[in-house]
Amino acid sequence: MTHDLFGQETSLKDPEMLDLWNAVQIGVLSHSAEAPVHLGKLLEAAPEFTLGQAAKGLFLLLLGRREMRTPARDALAAARIAYASALPRERLFADALELWLAGRPTAAVEKLEQVLRGHPADSLAMKMSQAIRFVLGDSAGMRRSVERVMPAYAPDHPGRGYLLGCHAFALEETGDYSKAETAGRQALWMAPDDAWGLHAVAHVHDMTGNAKAGLDWLTGREEAWSHCNNFRYHVWWHKALMHLDLGQTDTVLDLYDREIRQDKTDDYRDISNATSLLMRLELEGIAVGNRWEELSDLCAARTEDGSLIFADLHYLLALAGRGRPDETTRMVQRIHADAAAAGGDEARQRMADPGRAAASGLEAFGEGDFALAFDHLAQARGSMQLAGGSHAQRDVFERMTIDAGIRAGRLSEVSRMLDSRRAQRGGAEDNYALARRALISEARNQPDSRSLPAE
Repeated sequence: MTHDLFGQETSLKDPEMLDLWNAVQIGVLSHSAEAPVHLGKLLEAAPEFTLGQAAKGLFLLLLGRREMRTPARDALAAARIAYASALPRERLFADALELWLAGRPTAAVEKLEQVLRGHPADSLAMKMSQAIRFVLGDSAGMRRSVERVMPAYAPDHPGRGYLLGCHAFALEETGDYSKAETAGRQALWMAPDDAWGLHAVAHVHDMTGNAKAGLDWLTGREEAWSHCNNFRYHVWWHKALMHLDLGQTDTVLDLYDREIRQDKTDDYRDISNATSLLMRLELEGIAVGNRWEELSDLCAARTEDGSLIFADLHYLLALAGRGRPDETTRMVQRIHADAAAAGGDEARQRMADPGRAAASGLEAFGEGDFALAFDHLAQARGSMQLAGGSHAQRDVFERMTIDAGIRAGRLSEVSRMLDSRRAQRGGAEDNYALARRALISEARNQPDSRSLPAE
């Protein structure tokens, strides 16, 4: 048997194939655009490699697209061909793929945790556990998983920098901002191509309302994400958010056109970057021109997807109130139908909660019915983390809830939401929150404020 660069035994015997597998793993950890290229070459030469086929299937499911389920099933079938001769650790990856295809991603994560209990230094299993938990909105689980395996990572372990990057992100998502920044900086020092660790520090600055420090952190470190797949657009999105907080909207629109929508894809991650940024701009009263049209056309074709509620809600941002009433209605109805048929399928369970209320809230917001929008969005707010993604990504829905409440005159409820938002951010407030507090104060001091709901 041979061992990979992380010291894990593999069923690969050819040194050239092992080199390709090592390149795949480093590519996944660094979000490199070359990872699928290396994997394609490996599986062409070694189609019987169970772990490689299982990893391919898991990567496909992480794309969050209904049409990826068929090639993911094909990958599972290929993984099963040599399943009996694969190592037990390799078989667990195939088992995880099978469970996720059955609509049970939480059980799939448990299979990866089983790998990590026996092989805590398996960096691919560590990264995949975090990736699926991220989709599930399980930030506490991300942190537990990483911290359990940290003792296995000696200073010279080739995956230690990437482990620290994952730890930094988990720390940030669980509100430990100071430790997250330290871990993220150390991650990038140990692995200069660790875009995930770099972006974890950007998250810290977003959550603590320090846009200037965030820009200082990202500026000059472009090489840390220039090698990435479409994750690089997400890092540019973070930079745009910082400029937006500073009121530099011309720069935001330039980054949108030049970097964030450089490729006009319908990948849900790219769509979420774009739609959430345009919505934030509109909430600030900034005209975004015809930029919604391209997104609306793409999202109109995704109304029946239903793979991830996180994706569906961002598709809705491009449809509701954009002159696409038929597609909006169809998507909202489909989310409600999926919720009613949830059963044991976790994606559909998230369509039920928070999906139904959130989707109805976005539809009402697009129609200008802010009282109804606020009611629905406020109902979804408590469980919105189950939609997946990060605090920063979900904040667009928080902002829409707050703005709907202000427009509907629900000032006391909105004030409490702003207080809880501030508490989640360690007591810090960004310029968005400060501006909304000023609007509330102004509304309360107006002569006709007696017509507003009682405080």
